[in-house]
Amino acid sequence: MDQTLFQKYVTSEDFLSRLDLPAGTPLAFSPLGQGEYNLNYRFRHPRTGRELVLRINMGSQMHLEHQIAYEFSALRDLAPSGRTPRPLFYDDSRAILPHGVLVMEWLPGRPLRYGTDLPQAAAILADIHALPVPGDSQLLRPAHPARSIYEECLSMVEHYLTWEEADGRVCRLLDALVEEIGRLPLDAPSGAPPCMVNTELNSGNFLIREGAPGYLVDWEKPLISEPAQDLGHFLAPTTTFWKTDVILTPGEIGGFVRSYLAAVAGRFDTATLRERLPLFFTVTCLRGVTWCAMALREYARPGRPLTNGDTLVKLRQYLSEDFLQHILERYVRRDFLGGAGL
Repeated sequence: MDQTLFQKYVTSEDFLSRLDLPAGTPLAFSPLGQGEYNLNYRFRHPRTGRELVLRINMGSQMHLEHQIAYEFSALRDLAPSGRTPRPLFYDDSRAILPHGVLVMEWLPGRPLRYGTDLPQAAAILADIHALPVPGDSQLLRPAHPARSIYEECLSMVEHYLTWEEADGRVCRLLDALVEEIGRLPLDAPSGAPPCMVNTELNSGNFLIREGAPGYLVDWEKPLISEPAQDLGHFLAPTTTFWKTDVILTPGEIGGFVRSYLAAVAGRFDTATLRERLPLFFTVTCLRGVTWCAMALREYARPGRPLTNGDTLVKLRQYLSEDFLQHILERYVRRDFLGGAGL
């Protein structure tokens, strides 16, 4: 991030007026977190004392021209859940910064711990999934969500398979995963009620509070889909291992699903959930490793605007022969969820 442009933006009359502050008001920003496509800064509103987040979008995983406007609309739709940050405004003019900007409330909490916090995660997702989808929602709604994920995987893995530095043994394992998961009933009709889903449910996106309701942040890739898509992503080993070294057991997965079903009881129809969850669980495993394959090549590109050392370590772990073979044998060729008692 060009600090000169950053300072010019946050001291501009337009930015300060959106915060209902007079020109020349000084603001202090501290880095909050860096993802693969966004920079985040925390700051305090000098008049209200409210803690806020300035989010600068550097790219779009969804290949959207107006990514930041999409995120703003999602947070606006999700606000009634009480489980997501309330957005204040977005600026997609790019008049000073060459990036979209979003300002939203900062929320307290710590990252989710899989060993203790699965019931809280179930309650958070239940409240979000039970929220009615607004009739004017701008969120994308794929006709066949599992097929859509699979096709995204095909696009991502191609970046690695055509890379001159790709490992041939890794390519063969990726090809095997693509082929076998492609045989799943990706186009099967769901019958599940539509809901807003996050699609990026790693532990760092949950904010857990002791004795108080927690939150879910980072709404970069929301969709209108079905609950099983989020649950499959949340439980898949390619998700849990991303920010931790945890891979859930069948017993832990079964306990989480029971907590979720108890939390949504009477709020919407869950008749198809147990049938649909294994499909999304498996295709999410493919999505995890193909995203890593694409990202590993991207990380090798000189001049990449955002890099993260921890991410690079994980990319190499996910693209190791041992990890890919484990995913293929344990989660694709076996009915892993059969042991969860769903």
